[in-house]
Formats: sequence, structure tokens, C-alpha cells
Amino acid sequence: MSESEPKKRGFFSRLFGLEQEQPKPAPESVAEPPPELPDAAAEPAPEAEPDAPIAPDLLIGEAAPLPIAMPEVEPEPEPEPAPISPMASGQPAEPSPVPQPKRSWWRRLADGLSRTSSALTTGITELFTKRKLNAATLEDLEDILIQADLGLATSARVAKAVGEGRYDKQIEPEEVKAILAREVESILTPVAHPLTIDATKKPFVILMVGVNGSGKTTTIGKLAAKFRAEGKSVMLAAGDTFRAAAIEQLKVWGERTGAEVVFGQQGADASGLAFEALQKARANGVDILLVDTAGRLQNKAGLMDELAKVVRVIRKLDAEAPHAALLVLDATVGQNAISQVEAFRETAGVTGLVMTKLDGTARGGILVALAAQFGLPVHFIGVGESVEDLEPFSARDFARAVAGLGEAA
Repeated sequence: MSESEPKKRGFFSRLFGLEQEQPKPAPESVAEPPPELPDAAAEPAPEAEPDAPIAPDLLIGEAAPLPIAMPEVEPEPEPEPAPISPMASGQPAEPSPVPQPKRSWWRRLADGLSRTSSALTTGITELFTKRKLNAATLEDLEDILIQADLGLATSARVAKAVGEGRYDKQIEPEEVKAILAREVESILTPVAHPLTIDATKKPFVILMVGVNGSGKTTTIGKLAAKFRAEGKSVMLAAGDTFRAAAIEQLKVWGERTGAEVVFGQQGADASGLAFEALQKARANGVDILLVDTAGRLQNKAGLMDELAKVVRVIRKLDAEAPHAALLVLDATVGQNAISQVEAFRETAGVTGLVMTKLDGTARGGILVALAAQFGLPVHFIGVGESVEDLEPFSARDFARAVAGLGEAA
């Protein structure tokens, strides 16, 4: 082969499409490429196109190279699109929630008594609109008041006040409501007394009594929260040993208010637990001891005797205790509350009333009937579930709310 002729490429070069103008010696570890075939032995293999890949199974005399595993690269997360402002998108911005203002006690009281006042004011409006006053009208008015559980005496008193000097005359419904509010307020004012804690009696023992479901245990928790807010130390005695739920409920109130809770096993002797709680409250210098008792029906002699035993045992440590015995009444029971007051006053020496659930009935006038008949102090009334929904009793506010009038100036 003459020097002018181009040097033929070897098999290895043709196989990989490489130019071998200046071949470099292969490393010792790499096998020598097979010798070139003589020109006459076989025609040279056609040259592969530079861009055409050679399939591995076409290699002759050499193993196909093993594929190299490349490490997987996790794709970078796509950035979240920036929020589009309402102004840029052309859409109006959603209004942010407006915090509701805290309702005043008057507003909660008026809302809570709305069912009672609605029944009264609707009847009064229908009765006195474009109608002259006569004996039949006053009888109808008495019926409306009795249905709201204001009692016979109170209903007759209000009807008499409305009729004075107005026979055969037309009277506006608003004037009747004003007379109703005035008479109710005059009945309630003598019994509207706040609960006074005597600091010389330490602990000041408050015995809580009432029938099943009156809201007694919840009322204890609310009173504990109020006393704690006034800076007084409080201890709770879980004397309702018949219901495990009552014990657990009082524990929860103890945790909320920071008041220590004295409790025993379900079915334990209630009088013994009250005695133990009073001993501990004395030793710890507690200001107020609230003693829960099991709810009991006023016509169950055995249960009422057990309540009397609790009082006797407490008085072994303190002859003046309990210093207050509060009867918790459910307003929804209506006239049945009268027999409850009679029974508990005789057994436990009830000194004051707490009326709950006034927001759940149209018979809230029962409180007026109780005041007229018994004259017991009304310390608190409740119109809801929260602590703020139990407040000291105000005769004027209650009377105006019942009559459907606005807040007193």
C-alpha cells in the first residue's frame, strides 16, 4: 500500500465510527482489536453512518458494555404561584369576619326572657288594641297573666291596677305593659338581695340543694368562677355521690376555676364527705366552701331525710353552718316550683333562691309568684349556659324584660 493512499481504518474504528489517523496504544488491560482482514478475504464492511447507533447485539468478539445506573435525581418542587390580590384579579375581596360585640347583661336577660315576654305582650296587644276597658277585658287580662305563671294574687293585683279609673275608656297596650312592669317590680324589690359572704365565718359554707335536672352542679361551678374572680379562695365538695357524672363535672369546674375539689367514690356517704370537706376547708383557711348534694324529688321522704342528715353532720363542726342554703329552681317546671320551695325550706332551711333556665320557657313569671308567696331572697338568675349568663337578681331589670319594655334609664 502506497503512502499516498489513505490508510484504511481498522475494524474497531469502523465499528465505533472513529478516525484513526493517530492511533494511541491501548492500555494493557484492554484486549487488542482483532487484526484487519486481508483485502482479498472479504469486502470491507460498509461504513456506518456517523449518526447511526450500533445495536449492542451486533458486536462481534466483544461483550456489550453493561449499562451504568445513574442516580435518580428528585425533581425540584415547582414554586407555588403567588396569590393573586383581589384588586389584580378584578374580583372584590372577601370581607373579613367582624367580631361580635359582647352582649350586656340586660341584652342577655331580655333575650332570655323573650319567650315569656312575647307570650305576655302579644296577648296584651291583641286584647287592648282598639278596645274599651270593661270587666270582661280585665278577666281576659288575668287569664293571660295566669298562663305566664305570675300566680293568682299577682294577676289579680295587675288587673286591678289597670282598671283603676279607666272603665269604658280605651287604653293603649304600651300603657298596660308599663303598669305590669311597675306592679311586678314592686313585688320583686323586697326579695332582690345579693348573696352576702360574711368574712368572719371562714369558711363560709353554702349548701346547694334542688331536684334532679335543675342545673345545681352547673350553678355551683358558675358561682365558684364568680367568687374566684373576686379574689376569694373556694373549695368544692362533690356531695352528689349518686351520680359519677356529677363528681366528674365538679372536677372539671375545679380545674377551670382553680378550686380544690373534695370527692369520694360513687355511692359514698354524702354527710361524711361534707364533714371531711369542712374539716379540710378549715385547715386550709378557705374563704368559701360550696357543698353539692344529690338531686332529689321533694316528695321522696327518704332522700329528704338524707339531706337533713347532711345538715346535722355539718353542724357538728360549725353550729351555724350552712351559712347559706340555696335552692336551685328550674323555671321550666312552672307551678311545681312552689311545692319544691315548701319541701326544701322545711328540710334544709333554705335561705335563698337561684332561678335557672329562664331562657327555656314562656313561664318565667313563676319567679314573681314565688316572691309573692314566700318572700325568700332571690340571689341569682340564669338565662344561659355560660358563666356570664348567671347574674345577681335585679327586680327592675326583670320586671321590664318580662313586660317587653326597654332597659331602664
